[in-house]
Amino acid sequence: MNFQIITIFPNMLQSYFEESIIRRAQKNQLINIKMHDLRKWTSDRHHTVDDTPYGGGAGMVMKIEPLYDAIKAVTKTGLLSRLKQVFSPTEKNRKIILLSAKGKTWNQQLAKEYSKLDEVIMICGRYEGVDERIKEFIDEEISIGDYVLTGGELGAAIITDSITRLLPGVLGNDYSSEDESHSEPGVLEYPQYTKPEVFEVGKKEYKVPEVLLSGNHKEIEEWRDKQRRKV
Repeated sequence: MNFQIITIFPNMLQSYFEESIIRRAQKNQLINIKMHDLRKWTSDRHHTVDDTPYGGGAGMVMKIEPLYDAIKAVTKTGLLSRLKQVFSPTEKNRKIILLSAKGKTWNQQLAKEYSKLDEVIMICGRYEGVDERIKEFIDEEISIGDYVLTGGELGAAIITDSITRLLPGVLGNDYSSEDESHSEPGVLEYPQYTKPEVFEVGKKEYKVPEVLLSGNHKEIEEWRDKQRRKV
């Protein structure tokens, strides 16, 4: 799985991608992450990626030209308008998405869908927004929640992480991602406990539920089914 991230801050996510499961997945060549500096596709000496909005208003808007050129270069194909796009048999199984507060909310079901792709290209929005004409050259707008961030980089990290852990061989046990919160829509995982059996704070004891100590797998499974919560 390839992740390509177009941003004006290509070093912002470096430390996150160099730790833990994401780092191991890259080392084992299960995923490849490439950061692209959008300013590389600007044409003026100041490497300008934004301008004032038509019609007036606060803030700045990301320009369409460098974004189009970046997408074209990253996909390594001449990208046409979505209305005119011709898909060849060799077209990569990919999605091009814009991280945007106006987009579809990211969730576990989307992560599962995207985990079947070969490549995800993410554009990290900034400033007041992105020139609306970008919609002609992307597949989806994605939001990670009903709030506004200063940029799409954190969203790109979240999407990369949530997809990566679903890929075969990434987690120590592939079943780990099958029986957890949101593996079924609207269902949260049952409570988990580990040693010690009794945790004491002052005179108060906090015990592990007896059923988990019973060794009766049928009763444990029934207890876990009852403890799962719907949201």
